[in-house]
Order: sequence, then structure tokens, then C-alpha cells
Amino acid sequence: MSFSSQVKEELEKHLSPSRHCQIAEMAALLHFSGRLVRGDRGQLQLQILTENASVARKCFTILNKTFKIETSSQEKECFEKRKNAVYSIILEREEEILSLFQGIKLIDSKGVLHELKDKTNPLILKQSCCQRAFLRGAFLTIGSMSDPGKSYHLELVCGNAPQAIQLQELLRNFELDAKIVSRKKYFVVYLKEGANIVDFLNICEAHVALMSLENLRILKEMRNSINRKVNCETANIAKTVNAATKQLEDINLIKEIVGLSKLPPALRQMAEVRLEYPEATLKELGQYLEPPVGKSGVNHRLRKLSEIADIYRG
Repeated sequence: MSFSSQVKEELEKHLSPSRHCQIAEMAALLHFSGRLVRGDRGQLQLQILTENASVARKCFTILNKTFKIETSSQEKECFEKRKNAVYSIILEREEEILSLFQGIKLIDSKGVLHELKDKTNPLILKQSCCQRAFLRGAFLTIGSMSDPGKSYHLELVCGNAPQAIQLQELLRNFELDAKIVSRKKYFVVYLKEGANIVDFLNICEAHVALMSLENLRILKEMRNSINRKVNCETANIAKTVNAATKQLEDINLIKEIVGLSKLPPALRQMAEVRLEYPEATLKELGQYLEPPVGKSGVNHRLRKLSEIADIYRG
């Protein structure tokens, strides 16, 4: 099971205790997966279509607990369908549909019925807790996440720009850096960065998924830190080996052309110690000298030997 599916399973089981929050979540479910049509006999019909069983179960729960709308056993059997099936919840009683639409304020004071593809009525989203519930319903319906072990990316795919802008504004109310991109005929609200996605899960109250993501982030950061240190160590070793090889070449050149005995005593001792300990660090070379010399002193003498070798090369 993907991480995104795990999050949705957790969100499906979470039901806000307050009725106004349940209404806000139902508003998201309807606005993003519902459609109003006319049946064969011209009767009003509300269809909620989804490929995700978690969304269907959440719809059944809220319809039953919040709006006292019962669904038939035939519709509930859709849970037993094979994977990737389309789960459909169909309401055909006009009084139930109107009651539901009044609850989520799709019918205004003049009795005008607004379309589901419109923005959600701001009165539904006045309180912070209702905004959380709405975002929870939005992710259940149109949300997805990449595998956090590979990358951090969360998106909500909307059918039109006004809905996308409303979601972006809600996310920014919680100080999340949400952006919108157009993709074919859809408008995608997305979040990058692990910290943003952790905050989003906290807002939606998916605390188990949040802890799993945090553990993955810690593990990932530890691996990256270890890799950086290993790469740094490897680079330092390569640098040291290359420097030592160059120093040995310089000393051997001087030895072949004029001999080390022609060098000043300090440089001659330095050359002999380097030849004797080709793998030693600058600090170790300094300790082998008599009297001992610090790293800067060793580096200075080796640089002098290099300059002498360069003169002979020239």
C-alpha cells in the first residue's frame, strides 16, 4: 500500500466531534466528487463517484451520522468490487438532496441552487477547525502524495481555477507555501518540502502518518549526513594522496639531479622524513623531525622543496 493510501485510510477513520466540522468535510467531498443530474424520469439525482473506497466509506458515515440519510444495501455492496472500481453513492430522494444542500449552503437565502463546481460557501469555513475538516475531505477526494522515501510532494487536483485558489488560500491561512500549476484541463495545488507536508498532515489530524513521515525524514537526513561526511573524507584522502605523490616526485627529482646532501639541513631532513614515511600526514611528519615542527612549518618546507624541484624542471 502506498503512503498516500495509508494517509487516506487514517483520515477516513477520523470524524470530527462537531457537527459544523462534519458539514465542512462533507462539503469538500461533495464539491470535489459529487455531481447533480436528472434521472431517466426527470427526477433530481445526486451522485458521488470515487475510485477510493475510503472516500465512499467516509461519505456513508457523514451522510448517516450528520444528515440522517440512509443508503441502500445495494450501494454498500460496492465496497466488495475489485480494485480500481468506481464506487458510486446515489441519492434520489429530492427532500434528502435539498436537506443536504441546505446543510452545506449550496442553496442561498433566495432559494437559488448553486453548482457543485463552484467555490465552497465561505460561511462553512469561518472557523479554523472547519477549515481543517475541509482540507481533510479535500485530500481524501482529490489529494495524493509521493513516496516520502524518494521525494516530498503533495498535490490536490481541482477541476477549475476558483476551487484551486480557495484551497490555496486555506493552506496559506495555516502558513503553508501552497502553489498552483495548470496541468492539461486541471488546476493542481501543490506543496513541496518535507516540513510543509508534515504541517499539512498535522492540520488534517493524520498523526500516525505524520510520525511515520517524520521517522522517514530523520532516517533520510541521517543517510544524507553520512554520505556527505563520507564524500568529504574521500575528497580529503584523495587530496592528501595527490599532495604526497607530488611531494615524493619533487624530492626524488632533486635527489637524482643534485642529491639531497646539497640541500640546507632543514630541507634535507624534511625530504628524508617524507621519503621514509610516504603515507604520513603533515602533523605526523612534523613529529618525526628533530626538533618537532608544526603543520605550518612542515608545509612551508615541503613548499620550498617543490619550488626547488620546479627550478630544476625548468
